[in-house]
Amino acid sequence: MATVDNIRNGLIDKILAIKNKGFLIALDKLIASSASEADIIELTKEQKEMLEMSEQDIKNGKLISQEAMDKRNLEWLNAM
Repeated sequence: MATVDNIRNGLIDKILAIKNKGFLIALDKLIASSASEADIIELTKEQKEMLEMSEQDIKNGKLISQEAMDKRNLEWLNAM
């Protein structure tokens, strides 16, 4: 799997080869709009409450392993 630096460098090489001004302008707009969407996202009250409940579960040891969860899911699916 390619690292972030490899992907970035590959994209830079491809962009440097582009001669179409309109395409570059559109690409610039796409990159600018996606960068602004990566800003901080405000969580709803309900989402914050769910995260707080999860933190409490972790502190209280109310955990289940992925293996146990997979087994429980298979049992549930087989019961249907």
